Amino acid sequence: MLEIESASFPRPWTRRHFLDEMDSPGSYPMVALTADGKVAGYLCLKQVLDEAEILDVAVDPACRGCGIGRALVDWAVAFCRGHKLYLLCLEVRVGNHEAISLYRRLGFAEVGRRKNYYENGDDAILMDLSIAQVEECDAV
Repeated sequence: MLEIESASFPRPWTRRHFLDEMDSPGSYPMVALTADGKVAGYLCLKQVLDEAEILDVAVDPACRGCGIGRALVDWAVAFCRGHKLYLLCLEVRVGNHEAISLYRRLGFAEVGRRKNYYENGDDAILMDLSIAQVEECDAV
């Protein structure tokens, strides 16, 4: 995971950051593996009350374009539905066009920006996905 993190972000999480996040209450990390058991990608999800946030998601550069990122985000959405959470949010670097495109295809909407959020002055785009809660009812 540390290799993928370093290859994916200019200011990557450290080993300690990952360990602290995994030990944190409400933390739900997910790892995607290749057929031979190698880490292909991961997603760190944090639940707070009735919503969740994707804190970190990355895919091994050698595995990009194979649907792993989508599968990880789909897992996060399914987790939210299964736990009756109403909102899934994330932030993404303004220049990360591939990720932004994926999130939009999955139904996320831009809800704001954090100006100059990243180390190089890039903005962070804030995106939310409203999780529809389908209630079961008896037909009359």
